[in-house]
Amino acid sequence: MPVKVATWNVNSLNVRFPQVLEWLAGERPDILCLQETKLVDARFPVAELAAAGYQSFYHGQPTYNGVAILSRRAPEAVCCGWPDGTDGQARLCAASFGAVRVVNVYVPNGQSVDSDKYPYKLQWLARLRAFVAEELRRWPQLLLVGDFNIAPDARDVYDPVAWGEGILCSPAERAALGHLLDLGLHDAYRSLHPETREWSWWDYRAAAFRRNQGLRIDLILASTPLLARAQAVVIDGGARAAARPSDHAPVSITLGDEV
Repeated sequence: MPVKVATWNVNSLNVRFPQVLEWLAGERPDILCLQETKLVDARFPVAELAAAGYQSFYHGQPTYNGVAILSRRAPEAVCCGWPDGTDGQARLCAASFGAVRVVNVYVPNGQSVDSDKYPYKLQWLARLRAFVAEELRRWPQLLLVGDFNIAPDARDVYDPVAWGEGILCSPAERAALGHLLDLGLHDAYRSLHPETREWSWWDYRAAAFRRNQGLRIDLILASTPLLARAQAVVIDGGARAAARPSDHAPVSITLGDEV
């Protein structure tokens, strides 16, 4: 049976929860990874999601960040945050579903290339690379998904000249993403859509969605065995057109049976 795994930065699960429930009912993913839930763990809507057919585990904090994985089957080998418990920002969680390992991340934005948050972003990505390298040693069938806050190349930016080498598009950020790919991961969307220019994020300002001025920064990176199973990768821009939407669209991958 095909397996559908999706990622979505909901920019506040409390605000967007009705949309998430509607999307789950319509799309029926097997696994949905969320970012920017912005909820403390005590307020996570476990019962409501269970009524919709989804188990959930989550790693939250108030006001900022927060990640979660919703799934139809029970997860195994759950990991929330860095293994050593440091950092204090809820940006990482992982779980196994059979032989498939799913790592869900909310990469720091970095604010601007001259901000003190920019080196933190690069350090966080370097730490992520070390973490994923170890995960791949244990689970060769791995998906690394989430809001990466990096547009991989010019095809992923509505106006590459205007964005230049600013935040989300800087050479150092793209190099850090490349170091992740060097582990044996593949940008699943780009692998299946080599030349398509499509976005997953649109700024709330300046009518960016209506004018289709966006970036593709929500990614699904698949290890080689899983890329071989990829049947489709879809950006659901329609979700961005909802009332009070997140500024991100869901992105999903459908995996066929093992080859």
